[in-house]
Amino acid sequence: MSAAASPRTATATATATATGSPSASASAASLTSPRSSVTIRPLDPSYYTQVSLGPLTTSVLPGTPERMQVASGPTRVAVLTKGSRTVVLTGPERTFTEDKQSFLDDFQRTLPDQALPVADRKYWGTSPGGGSWSTLGPVDSDFSVVPGSATIALTTDYASRHASLRDDEITDVDVRAVARFDKVPTGQACSYALSFGYQDTHDNYRARLSFLTSGAVELRVEKEVADTVTQLTTATTLATAVPAGTNWTIRVRREGTRIQAKAWRTDSAEPAAWAADLTDSTFAKGRVGLRALANQGCTNLPVKLVVSSFRVDAATWQQPPSVTHDAWVRVLPAPFDGTWNSALEQIVRGWAGSPAPDALAYAAMFLPGAPAVTSEASPVAGKQVLGEAGYGYPDPQGYRYEGADFHEYMNVGWTFPDGTYTGPSGKQVGNLDCSGYARMVYGYHMGIPVAAGEDTSKTRIPRKSRHMVDYAPGVRIDQTDGTNPPAAQQLQPGDLVLFNADSGDDTVTVTVDHVGIYLGPDAAGKRRFLSSRKTGNGPTMSDLGGASLLDGTGTYAKKLHTVHRI
Repeated sequence: MSAAASPRTATATATATATGSPSASASAASLTSPRSSVTIRPLDPSYYTQVSLGPLTTSVLPGTPERMQVASGPTRVAVLTKGSRTVVLTGPERTFTEDKQSFLDDFQRTLPDQALPVADRKYWGTSPGGGSWSTLGPVDSDFSVVPGSATIALTTDYASRHASLRDDEITDVDVRAVARFDKVPTGQACSYALSFGYQDTHDNYRARLSFLTSGAVELRVEKEVADTVTQLTTATTLATAVPAGTNWTIRVRREGTRIQAKAWRTDSAEPAAWAADLTDSTFAKGRVGLRALANQGCTNLPVKLVVSSFRVDAATWQQPPSVTHDAWVRVLPAPFDGTWNSALEQIVRGWAGSPAPDALAYAAMFLPGAPAVTSEASPVAGKQVLGEAGYGYPDPQGYRYEGADFHEYMNVGWTFPDGTYTGPSGKQVGNLDCSGYARMVYGYHMGIPVAAGEDTSKTRIPRKSRHMVDYAPGVRIDQTDGTNPPAAQQLQPGDLVLFNADSGDDTVTVTVDHVGIYLGPDAAGKRRFLSSRKTGNGPTMSDLGGASLLDGTGTYAKKLHTVHRI
Protein backbone atom coordinates (compact mmCIF):
# COMPACT_ATOMS: atom_id res chain seq x y z
CA MET A 1 0.00 0.00 0.00
CA SER A 2 1.18 3.54 -0.52
CA ALA A 3 0.70 6.86 1.16
CA ALA A 4 -1.47 7.94 -1.76
CA ALA A 5 -4.22 5.55 -0.69
CA SER A 6 -7.51 7.25 0.09
CA PRO A 7 -8.05 7.74 3.82
CA ARG A 8 -11.79 7.50 3.43
CA THR A 9 -12.13 3.84 4.34
CA ALA A 10 -15.21 3.80 6.53
CA THR A 11 -18.67 5.11 5.91
CA ALA A 12 -20.83 7.16 8.24
CA THR A 13 -22.89 4.01 8.84
CA ALA A 14 -19.80 2.20 10.06
CA THR A 15 -19.03 5.14 12.32
CA ALA A 16 -22.41 4.96 13.99
CA THR A 17 -21.93 1.25 14.57
CA ALA A 18 -18.47 1.66 16.02
CA THR A 19 -19.20 4.51 18.36
CA GLY A 20 -22.69 3.81 19.59
CA SER A 21 -26.07 4.80 18.29
CA PRO A 22 -25.97 8.34 16.92
CA SER A 23 -29.37 9.05 18.39
CA ALA A 24 -28.80 7.48 21.78
CA SER A 25 -28.55 9.45 24.98
CA ALA A 26 -25.94 8.79 27.65
CA SER A 27 -27.12 6.29 30.28
CA ALA A 28 -25.71 4.51 33.30
CA ALA A 29 -23.19 1.82 32.43
CA SER A 30 -23.98 -1.83 33.01
CA LEU A 31 -22.13 -5.07 32.34
CA THR A 32 -23.87 -5.28 28.96
CA SER A 33 -23.24 -1.65 27.97
CA PRO A 34 -20.61 -0.86 25.32
CA ARG A 35 -17.15 -0.51 26.84
CA SER A 36 -16.84 2.82 25.02
CA SER A 37 -19.38 5.00 23.29
CA VAL A 38 -19.99 8.28 21.55
CA THR A 39 -23.60 9.36 21.94
CA ILE A 40 -25.55 12.19 20.31
CA ARG A 41 -28.96 13.41 21.42
CA PRO A 42 -31.81 13.06 18.90
CA LEU A 43 -31.55 15.66 16.14
CA ASP A 44 -34.01 17.05 13.65
CA PRO A 45 -32.76 16.25 10.11
CA SER A 46 -32.78 19.96 9.30
CA TYR A 47 -29.78 20.31 11.59
CA TYR A 48 -27.62 18.93 8.79
CA THR A 49 -29.06 21.14 6.06
CA GLN A 50 -26.40 23.46 4.63
CA VAL A 51 -28.94 26.21 3.90
CA SER A 52 -29.58 26.55 7.64
CA LEU A 53 -26.40 28.65 7.68
CA GLY A 54 -26.98 32.24 6.72
CA PRO A 55 -24.24 34.68 5.66
CA LEU A 56 -20.89 33.90 7.27
CA THR A 57 -18.73 36.51 8.97
CA THR A 58 -15.14 36.25 10.14
CA SER A 59 -13.11 37.79 12.96
CA VAL A 60 -9.55 37.35 14.24
CA LEU A 61 -9.38 36.00 17.78
CA PRO A 62 -6.86 37.36 20.30
CA GLY A 63 -3.77 35.39 21.26
CA THR A 64 -1.09 33.35 19.56
CA PRO A 65 -1.15 31.55 17.17
CA GLU A 66 -3.39 33.62 14.91
CA ARG A 67 -6.90 32.17 14.73
CA MET A 68 -9.96 33.14 12.71
CA GLN A 69 -13.51 32.59 13.92
CA VAL A 70 -16.27 31.99 11.38
CA ALA A 71 -19.81 32.76 12.55
CA SER A 72 -23.35 32.70 11.27
CA GLY A 73 -25.08 35.50 13.13
CA PRO A 74 -24.34 35.01 16.83
CA THR A 75 -23.43 31.35 16.38
CA ARG A 76 -19.82 30.25 16.03
CA VAL A 77 -19.43 27.90 13.08
CA ALA A 78 -15.69 27.19 12.97
CA VAL A 79 -12.25 28.23 14.20
CA LEU A 80 -9.28 28.07 11.81
CA THR A 81 -5.63 28.43 12.87
CA LYS A 82 -3.04 30.02 10.62
CA GLY A 83 -0.52 27.36 9.59
CA SER A 84 -2.77 24.48 10.61
CA ARG A 85 -4.96 22.09 8.66
CA THR A 86 -7.20 21.16 11.59
CA VAL A 87 -10.42 23.13 12.01
CA VAL A 88 -12.74 22.98 15.01
CA LEU A 89 -16.41 23.23 14.03
CA THR A 90 -19.53 23.60 16.12
CA GLY A 91 -21.74 20.56 15.62
CA PRO A 92 -24.19 18.39 17.51
CA GLU A 93 -23.18 17.84 21.10
CA ARG A 94 -21.49 14.49 21.72
CA THR A 95 -20.60 12.55 24.86
CA PHE A 96 -17.46 10.40 24.80
CA THR A 97 -17.36 7.70 27.47
CA GLU A 98 -15.05 4.78 28.24
CA ASP A 99 -15.51 1.97 30.74
CA LYS A 100 -13.41 -0.92 31.99
CA GLN A 101 -12.09 -3.19 29.26
CA SER A 102 -12.09 -6.96 29.50
CA PHE A 103 -8.77 -8.77 29.86
CA LEU A 104 -7.18 -12.13 30.54
CA ASP A 105 -4.05 -12.63 32.63
CA ASP A 106 -2.60 -16.08 31.94
CA PHE A 107 0.74 -15.16 33.56
CA GLN A 108 2.81 -15.86 30.45
CA ARG A 109 5.78 -13.87 31.71
CA THR A 110 9.22 -14.25 33.24
CA LEU A 111 9.91 -11.54 35.79
CA PRO A 112 13.23 -9.85 36.65
CA ASP A 113 13.89 -12.10 39.64
CA GLN A 114 13.83 -15.23 37.46
CA ALA A 115 17.41 -16.10 38.40
CA LEU A 116 16.42 -16.49 42.05
CA PRO A 117 15.10 -19.72 43.50
CA VAL A 118 11.32 -19.86 43.33
CA ALA A 119 11.15 -19.51 47.12
CA ASP A 120 12.85 -16.12 46.87
CA ARG A 121 10.66 -14.65 44.15
CA LYS A 122 8.04 -12.12 45.19
CA TYR A 123 6.42 -10.59 42.15
CA TRP A 124 3.32 -11.06 40.04
CA GLY A 125 4.12 -8.18 37.70
CA THR A 126 1.58 -6.41 35.51
CA SER A 127 -1.51 -7.97 33.97
CA PRO A 128 -2.09 -7.44 30.24
CA GLY A 129 -4.71 -4.71 30.34
CA GLY A 130 -5.91 -4.87 33.93
CA GLY A 131 -3.15 -2.95 35.69
CA SER A 132 -0.38 -4.10 38.01
CA TRP A 133 -0.71 -6.66 40.79
CA SER A 134 -0.31 -5.80 44.46
CA THR A 135 0.66 -8.76 46.67
CA LEU A 136 0.37 -8.76 50.43
CA GLY A 137 1.27 -11.44 52.96
CA PRO A 138 3.63 -12.10 55.84
CA VAL A 139 6.48 -13.05 53.50
CA ASP A 140 6.98 -11.31 50.13
CA SER A 141 8.65 -14.38 48.64
CA ASP A 142 5.40 -16.33 49.08
CA PHE A 143 4.38 -14.79 45.73
CA SER A 144 6.01 -15.85 42.47
CA VAL A 145 5.42 -16.19 38.73
CA VAL A 146 6.78 -18.64 36.20
CA PRO A 147 5.56 -18.63 32.61
CA GLY A 148 2.01 -19.94 32.66
CA SER A 149 1.17 -19.61 36.34
CA ALA A 150 1.35 -17.48 39.46
CA THR A 151 1.87 -19.06 42.87
CA ILE A 152 0.91 -18.20 46.43
CA ALA A 153 2.86 -20.32 48.93
CA LEU A 154 1.08 -20.87 52.25
CA THR A 155 4.09 -21.24 54.53
CA THR A 156 2.47 -20.33 57.84
CA ASP A 157 -1.01 -21.27 59.04
CA TYR A 158 -3.82 -18.79 59.63
CA ALA A 159 -2.19 -16.01 57.64
CA SER A 160 -4.05 -14.65 54.61
CA ARG A 161 -2.23 -13.89 51.39
CA HIS A 162 -3.85 -11.34 49.10
CA ALA A 163 -3.17 -10.46 45.46
CA SER A 164 -5.25 -7.64 43.99
CA LEU A 165 -5.24 -5.51 40.88
CA ARG A 166 -4.68 -1.81 41.57
CA ASP A 167 -7.96 -0.55 40.17
CA ASP A 168 -10.06 0.68 43.09
CA GLU A 169 -12.95 2.08 41.04
CA ILE A 170 -14.56 -1.19 39.85
CA THR A 171 -18.26 -1.51 40.69
CA ASP A 172 -20.13 -4.12 38.63
CA VAL A 173 -17.94 -6.98 37.49
CA ASP A 174 -18.00 -10.42 35.88
CA VAL A 175 -14.72 -12.06 36.91
CA ARG A 176 -13.32 -15.57 37.13
CA ALA A 177 -10.13 -17.32 38.21
CA VAL A 178 -8.67 -20.79 37.70
CA ALA A 179 -6.40 -22.23 40.38
CA ARG A 180 -5.35 -25.45 42.12
CA PHE A 181 -3.69 -26.57 45.34
CA ASP A 182 -0.66 -28.80 45.07
CA LYS A 183 -1.68 -30.82 48.15
CA VAL A 184 -4.77 -32.01 49.93
CA PRO A 185 -4.33 -30.31 53.31
CA THR A 186 -3.98 -32.26 56.54
CA GLY A 187 -4.99 -31.20 60.00
CA GLN A 188 -7.12 -28.28 58.81
CA ALA A 189 -8.48 -26.94 55.52
CA CYS A 190 -6.98 -24.53 53.01
CA SER A 191 -9.01 -22.15 50.89
CA TYR A 192 -8.76 -19.87 47.90
CA ALA A 193 -11.15 -17.05 47.17
CA LEU A 194 -12.04 -14.63 44.41
CA SER A 195 -12.09 -11.17 46.01
CA PHE A 196 -14.22 -8.25 44.80
CA GLY A 197 -15.28 -4.94 46.29
CA TYR A 198 -11.86 -5.20 47.93
CA GLN A 199 -10.93 -2.17 50.04
CA ASP A 200 -8.03 -3.74 51.93
CA THR A 201 -7.22 -6.97 53.73
CA HIS A 202 -9.74 -6.09 56.47
CA ASP A 203 -12.69 -5.09 54.27
CA ASN A 204 -13.81 -7.04 51.20
CA TYR A 205 -16.21 -9.48 49.59
CA ARG A 206 -15.07 -12.92 48.49
CA ALA A 207 -16.40 -16.12 46.98
CA ARG A 208 -14.36 -18.78 48.78
CA LEU A 209 -13.62 -22.41 48.01
CA SER A 210 -12.58 -24.48 51.03
CA PHE A 211 -10.50 -27.58 50.32
CA LEU A 212 -11.09 -29.91 53.26
CA THR A 213 -8.77 -32.60 54.60
CA SER A 214 -11.29 -35.19 53.38
CA GLY A 215 -10.87 -34.02 49.78
CA ALA A 216 -14.26 -32.29 49.76
CA VAL A 217 -14.65 -28.81 48.25
CA GLU A 218 -17.12 -26.26 49.64
CA LEU A 219 -18.25 -22.88 48.29
CA ARG A 220 -19.45 -19.94 50.37
CA VAL A 221 -19.78 -16.19 49.84
CA GLU A 222 -18.71 -13.92 52.66
CA LYS A 223 -17.78 -10.37 53.53
CA GLU A 224 -15.20 -9.05 55.91
CA VAL A 225 -15.77 -5.71 57.60
CA ALA A 226 -13.10 -4.43 60.01
CA ASP A 227 -11.78 -8.01 60.32
CA THR A 228 -15.21 -9.39 61.20
CA VAL A 229 -16.29 -12.08 58.75
CA THR A 230 -19.99 -12.54 57.92
CA GLN A 231 -21.20 -15.54 55.96
CA LEU A 232 -23.56 -14.30 53.24
CA THR A 233 -24.42 -17.86 52.21
CA THR A 234 -24.16 -21.23 53.89
CA ALA A 235 -21.48 -23.60 52.68
CA THR A 236 -22.38 -25.69 49.63
CA THR A 237 -20.48 -28.93 49.03
CA LEU A 238 -19.54 -29.08 45.34
CA ALA A 239 -17.48 -32.29 45.23
CA THR A 240 -15.86 -34.95 47.38
CA ALA A 241 -12.61 -36.92 47.14
CA VAL A 242 -10.97 -34.25 44.99
CA PRO A 243 -7.30 -35.07 44.35
CA ALA A 244 -4.51 -32.56 44.68
CA GLY A 245 -3.66 -30.63 41.54
CA THR A 246 -7.28 -30.33 40.36
CA ASN A 247 -8.05 -26.96 38.79
CA TRP A 248 -11.14 -25.17 40.06
CA THR A 249 -12.82 -22.14 38.50
CA ILE A 250 -14.59 -19.53 40.60
CA ARG A 251 -16.84 -17.03 38.86
CA VAL A 252 -18.49 -13.96 40.40
CA ARG A 253 -21.00 -11.65 38.76
CA ARG A 254 -21.85 -8.53 40.74
CA GLU A 255 -24.38 -5.97 39.45
CA GLY A 256 -25.47 -3.24 41.82
CA THR A 257 -26.27 -4.93 45.11
CA ARG A 258 -26.82 -8.35 43.53
CA ILE A 259 -24.02 -10.88 43.93
CA GLN A 260 -23.94 -14.23 42.12
CA ALA A 261 -21.25 -16.88 42.45
CA LYS A 262 -20.50 -20.36 41.22
CA ALA A 263 -17.51 -22.71 41.11
CA TRP A 264 -16.71 -25.91 39.25
CA ARG A 265 -13.94 -28.29 38.27
CA THR A 266 -12.29 -26.57 35.33
CA ASP A 267 -12.19 -29.79 33.30
CA SER A 268 -16.00 -29.99 33.43
CA ALA A 269 -18.71 -27.77 31.96
CA GLU A 270 -19.65 -24.54 33.68
CA PRO A 271 -22.91 -25.01 35.62
CA ALA A 272 -25.86 -23.16 34.15
CA ALA A 273 -27.17 -22.07 37.54
CA TRP A 274 -25.52 -19.84 40.11
CA ALA A 275 -24.70 -21.63 43.36
CA ALA A 276 -25.20 -18.39 45.29
CA ASP A 277 -27.52 -15.48 44.53
CA LEU A 278 -27.89 -12.72 47.13
CA THR A 279 -27.91 -8.97 47.71
CA ASP A 280 -25.61 -6.83 49.82
CA SER A 281 -24.65 -3.16 49.61
CA THR A 282 -21.68 -2.86 51.97
CA PHE A 283 -19.00 -2.14 49.38
CA ALA A 284 -20.06 -0.10 46.37
CA LYS A 285 -16.71 -0.40 44.60
CA GLY A 286 -13.27 -1.91 45.04
CA ARG A 287 -10.52 -4.03 43.56
CA VAL A 288 -10.75 -7.59 42.29
CA GLY A 289 -8.17 -10.21 43.16
CA LEU A 290 -7.40 -13.44 44.97
CA ARG A 291 -6.95 -14.61 48.55
CA ALA A 292 -5.36 -17.81 49.86
CA LEU A 293 -5.47 -19.12 53.43
CA ALA A 294 -4.24 -22.12 55.43
CA ASN A 295 -6.46 -22.59 58.48
CA GLN A 296 -4.80 -22.75 61.85
CA GLY A 297 -3.77 -26.33 62.45
CA CYS A 298 -2.90 -27.20 58.84
CA THR A 299 0.00 -29.63 59.29
CA ASN A 300 1.47 -30.25 55.85
CA LEU A 301 2.69 -26.76 54.98
CA PRO A 302 3.86 -25.37 52.69
CA VAL A 303 0.77 -25.74 50.52
CA LYS A 304 0.86 -23.87 47.22
CA LEU A 305 -2.00 -22.29 45.32
CA VAL A 306 -1.13 -22.26 41.62
CA VAL A 307 -3.18 -19.74 39.59
CA SER A 308 -3.28 -20.32 35.84
CA SER A 309 -5.84 -17.71 34.80
CA PHE A 310 -7.50 -14.53 36.02
CA ARG A 311 -10.09 -13.02 33.70
CA VAL A 312 -12.40 -10.03 33.78
CA ASP A 313 -15.08 -10.49 31.14
CA ALA A 314 -16.90 -7.24 31.91
CA ALA A 315 -16.74 -4.49 34.49
CA THR A 316 -17.77 -0.91 35.08
CA TRP A 317 -16.14 1.96 36.91
CA GLN A 318 -18.08 3.92 39.50
CA GLN A 319 -17.40 7.13 37.56
CA PRO A 320 -16.36 6.33 33.99
CA PRO A 321 -14.48 9.18 32.31
CA SER A 322 -16.88 11.25 30.24
CA VAL A 323 -16.38 14.27 27.96
CA THR A 324 -19.31 16.21 26.50
CA HIS A 325 -18.95 19.06 24.00
CA ASP A 326 -20.01 20.25 20.53
CA ALA A 327 -16.53 20.41 18.96
CA TRP A 328 -15.87 18.49 15.74
CA VAL A 329 -12.35 18.35 14.33
CA ARG A 330 -11.86 18.25 10.56
CA VAL A 331 -8.88 18.69 8.26
CA LEU A 332 -8.35 21.17 5.42
CA PRO A 333 -6.67 20.05 2.18
CA ALA A 334 -3.85 22.53 2.89
CA PRO A 335 -2.74 24.65 5.88
CA PHE A 336 -4.83 27.77 6.45
CA ASP A 337 -2.84 30.83 5.26
CA GLY A 338 -4.90 33.34 7.24
CA THR A 339 -7.09 34.43 4.30
CA TRP A 340 -10.80 33.70 4.11
CA ASN A 341 -12.09 33.08 0.58
CA SER A 342 -14.98 31.49 -1.27
CA ALA A 343 -13.25 28.11 -1.57
CA LEU A 344 -12.83 27.91 2.20
CA GLU A 345 -16.42 29.00 2.69
CA GLN A 346 -17.64 26.15 0.50
CA ILE A 347 -15.58 23.66 2.54
CA VAL A 348 -16.83 24.97 5.89
CA ARG A 349 -20.45 25.04 4.72
CA GLY A 350 -20.11 21.45 3.55
CA TRP A 351 -18.68 20.37 6.87
CA ALA A 352 -21.47 22.10 8.79
CA GLY A 353 -23.97 19.75 7.15
CA SER A 354 -21.86 16.57 7.19
CA PRO A 355 -22.41 13.55 9.45
CA ALA A 356 -19.10 12.00 8.29
CA PRO A 357 -16.69 10.94 11.05
CA ASP A 358 -14.19 13.55 12.24
CA ALA A 359 -10.81 13.10 13.94
CA LEU A 360 -12.36 12.61 17.39
CA ALA A 361 -14.85 10.03 16.13
CA TYR A 362 -12.02 8.07 14.49
CA ALA A 363 -9.97 8.31 17.68
CA ALA A 364 -12.88 6.91 19.71
CA MET A 365 -13.28 3.97 17.33
CA PHE A 366 -10.11 2.34 18.70
CA LEU A 367 -11.16 2.45 22.36
CA PRO A 368 -12.05 -0.68 24.39
CA GLY A 369 -15.05 -2.53 23.02
CA ALA A 370 -15.20 -0.70 19.70
CA PRO A 371 -16.30 -3.27 17.09
CA ALA A 372 -14.13 -4.17 14.14
CA VAL A 373 -14.83 -2.37 10.86
CA THR A 374 -13.44 -3.84 7.66
CA SER A 375 -12.71 -1.67 4.66
CA GLU A 376 -14.45 -2.26 1.38
CA ALA A 377 -12.22 0.23 -0.44
CA SER A 378 -9.16 -0.62 -2.49
CA PRO A 379 -6.27 -1.01 -1.79
CA VAL A 380 -7.04 -2.18 1.77
CA ALA A 381 -10.24 -4.07 0.95
CA GLY A 382 -10.85 -6.81 3.49
CA LYS A 383 -8.53 -5.28 6.09
CA GLN A 384 -9.65 -4.06 9.49
CA VAL A 385 -9.31 -0.27 9.67
CA LEU A 386 -11.29 0.46 12.86
CA GLY A 387 -11.98 -1.39 16.07
CA GLU A 388 -10.56 -1.91 19.56
CA ALA A 389 -6.76 -1.74 19.45
CA GLY A 390 -4.09 -3.08 21.74
CA TYR A 391 -0.77 -1.37 22.41
CA GLY A 392 1.61 -4.13 21.34
CA TYR A 393 2.45 -7.78 21.84
CA PRO A 394 3.96 -8.76 25.21
CA ASP A 395 7.66 -9.09 25.90
CA PRO A 396 8.95 -11.98 28.09
CA GLN A 397 8.15 -9.98 31.24
CA GLY A 398 4.57 -9.33 30.16
CA TYR A 399 5.03 -5.67 29.25
CA ARG A 400 3.95 -4.41 25.84
CA TYR A 401 6.43 -3.77 23.05
CA GLU A 402 6.14 -0.41 21.33
CA GLY A 403 6.47 -0.23 17.56
CA ALA A 404 2.93 -0.89 16.30
CA ASP A 405 2.28 1.63 13.51
CA PHE A 406 -0.99 2.29 11.68
CA HIS A 407 -0.28 -0.09 8.78
CA GLU A 408 0.74 -2.89 11.15
CA TYR A 409 -2.65 -2.61 12.85
CA MET A 410 -4.16 -3.32 9.43
CA ASN A 411 -1.57 -6.04 8.65
CA VAL A 412 -0.41 -4.41 5.43
CA GLY A 413 2.91 -3.15 4.14
CA TRP A 414 3.29 0.56 3.38
CA THR A 415 5.32 2.64 0.93
CA PHE A 416 6.02 6.10 2.36
CA PRO A 417 6.52 9.33 0.37
CA ASP A 418 10.32 8.97 0.40
CA GLY A 419 10.03 5.51 -1.16
CA THR A 420 10.72 3.60 2.04
CA TYR A 421 8.74 0.40 2.22
CA THR A 422 7.82 -1.13 5.59
CA GLY A 423 6.27 -4.55 5.62
CA PRO A 424 3.45 -5.87 7.79
CA SER A 425 4.11 -7.33 11.23
CA GLY A 426 2.16 -10.42 12.14
CA LYS A 427 2.81 -9.85 15.84
CA GLN A 428 1.43 -6.32 15.82
CA VAL A 429 -1.85 -6.87 13.98
CA GLY A 430 -4.57 -4.96 15.82
CA ASN A 431 -2.07 -2.91 17.84
CA LEU A 432 -1.16 0.78 17.90
CA ASP A 433 1.52 2.36 20.03
CA CYS A 434 1.10 6.00 21.06
CA SER A 435 2.53 7.55 17.89
CA GLY A 436 1.00 4.83 15.72
CA TYR A 437 -2.39 5.75 17.15
CA ALA A 438 -1.91 9.46 16.34
CA ARG A 439 -0.75 8.53 12.83
CA MET A 440 -3.71 6.18 12.34
CA VAL A 441 -6.17 8.95 13.22
CA TYR A 442 -4.54 11.93 11.51
CA GLY A 443 -2.50 10.12 8.88
CA TYR A 444 -4.52 7.21 7.61
CA HIS A 445 -8.08 8.32 8.35
CA MET A 446 -7.77 12.12 8.06
CA GLY A 447 -5.29 12.17 5.18
CA ILE A 448 -2.26 14.02 6.65
CA PRO A 449 0.95 12.69 5.06
CA VAL A 450 3.00 10.40 7.28
CA ALA A 451 6.76 9.80 7.23
CA ALA A 452 8.69 6.56 7.42
CA GLY A 453 10.91 7.94 10.18
CA GLU A 454 12.13 11.26 11.56
CA ASP A 455 11.52 13.49 8.47
CA THR A 456 12.50 17.08 9.21
CA SER A 457 10.48 18.60 6.36
CA LYS A 458 7.55 19.46 8.67
CA THR A 459 5.16 18.30 5.94
CA ARG A 460 4.62 14.76 7.22
CA ILE A 461 3.88 13.27 10.64
CA PRO A 462 7.08 11.60 11.93
CA ARG A 463 7.05 8.04 13.20
CA LYS A 464 8.00 8.79 16.82
CA SER A 465 6.69 11.23 19.39
CA ARG A 466 10.23 12.54 20.06
CA HIS A 467 10.35 13.80 16.47
CA MET A 468 6.75 14.99 16.35
CA VAL A 469 7.56 17.65 18.91
CA ASP A 470 9.83 19.47 16.42
CA TYR A 471 8.85 18.22 12.98
CA ALA A 472 5.12 17.46 12.88
CA PRO A 473 3.31 19.64 10.31
CA GLY A 474 1.28 22.50 11.73
CA VAL A 475 1.93 25.03 14.48
CA ARG A 476 3.17 24.89 18.05
CA ILE A 477 0.55 26.05 20.53
CA ASP A 478 2.66 26.02 23.69
CA GLN A 479 5.69 24.35 25.26
CA THR A 480 7.19 23.91 28.72
CA ASP A 481 9.66 26.47 30.00
CA GLY A 482 11.79 23.59 31.25
CA THR A 483 10.33 23.71 34.73
CA ASN A 484 6.56 23.95 34.50
CA PRO A 485 4.08 22.32 32.12
CA PRO A 486 2.71 24.73 29.51
CA ALA A 487 -0.47 26.60 30.38
CA ALA A 488 -1.77 25.84 26.86
CA GLN A 489 -4.39 28.59 26.98
CA GLN A 490 -5.23 28.10 23.29
CA LEU A 491 -5.61 24.31 23.64
CA GLN A 492 -8.49 22.93 21.56
CA PRO A 493 -9.89 19.44 20.86
CA GLY A 494 -7.78 17.55 18.35
CA ASP A 495 -4.44 19.07 19.39
CA LEU A 496 -1.49 16.74 19.87
CA VAL A 497 -0.31 16.68 23.49
CA LEU A 498 3.28 15.50 23.91
CA PHE A 499 4.79 14.38 27.20
CA ASN A 500 8.12 13.75 28.84
CA ALA A 501 6.55 10.89 30.77
CA ASP A 502 9.71 8.86 31.46
CA SER A 503 7.76 5.88 30.19
CA GLY A 504 10.78 3.74 29.43
CA ASP A 505 9.69 3.40 25.82
CA ASP A 506 13.03 4.70 24.55
CA THR A 507 16.55 3.40 25.03
CA VAL A 508 18.18 6.81 24.69
CA THR A 509 17.70 10.04 26.59
CA VAL A 510 14.89 11.99 24.96
CA THR A 511 12.76 14.99 25.83
CA VAL A 512 9.42 13.61 24.64
CA ASP A 513 8.36 9.97 24.78
CA HIS A 514 4.54 9.94 24.61
CA VAL A 515 1.85 11.56 22.48
CA GLY A 516 -1.91 11.81 22.76
CA ILE A 517 -4.87 13.67 21.24
CA TYR A 518 -6.64 16.25 23.37
CA LEU A 519 -10.34 15.40 23.71
CA GLY A 520 -11.82 18.15 25.92
CA PRO A 521 -12.95 18.90 29.47
CA ASP A 522 -14.53 16.00 31.30
CA ALA A 523 -17.53 16.00 33.64
CA ALA A 524 -15.33 17.39 36.43
CA GLY A 525 -13.97 20.17 34.21
CA LYS A 526 -10.54 18.55 33.90
CA ARG A 527 -8.79 18.49 30.53
CA ARG A 528 -8.77 14.90 29.28
CA PHE A 529 -6.86 13.33 26.39
CA LEU A 530 -6.76 10.10 24.40
CA SER A 531 -3.57 8.09 23.95
CA SER A 532 -2.42 4.52 23.47
CA ARG A 533 -0.73 3.27 26.62
CA LYS A 534 1.01 0.13 27.80
CA THR A 535 -0.80 -0.20 31.14
CA GLY A 536 -4.25 -0.11 29.58
CA ASN A 537 -3.02 -2.07 26.56
CA GLY A 538 -4.20 0.31 23.88
CA PRO A 539 -5.99 3.60 23.23
CA THR A 540 -7.73 5.01 26.28
CA MET A 541 -9.14 8.16 27.85
CA SER A 542 -9.27 6.55 31.30
CA ASP A 543 -7.13 6.66 34.42
CA LEU A 544 -5.91 3.06 34.81
CA GLY A 545 -2.21 3.30 35.62
CA GLY A 546 -2.26 7.11 35.63
CA ALA A 547 -4.88 9.78 35.02
CA SER A 548 -5.38 10.81 31.37
CA LEU A 549 -5.60 14.42 32.53
CA LEU A 550 -3.68 17.63 31.90
CA ASP A 551 -4.78 19.03 35.28
CA GLY A 552 -3.85 17.99 38.80
CA THR A 553 -0.75 16.26 40.13
CA GLY A 554 -0.67 13.10 38.01
CA THR A 555 2.22 12.10 35.77
CA TYR A 556 0.72 13.47 32.57
CA ALA A 557 -0.38 16.75 34.15
CA LYS A 558 3.15 17.33 35.46
CA LYS A 559 4.95 16.01 32.39
CA LEU A 560 3.09 17.81 29.59
CA HIS A 561 5.85 19.18 27.37
CA THR A 562 4.36 20.50 24.12
CA VAL A 563 0.97 21.18 22.55
CA HIS A 564 0.94 21.04 18.75
CA ARG A 565 -1.83 21.63 16.23
CA ILE A 566 -1.60 19.54 13.06
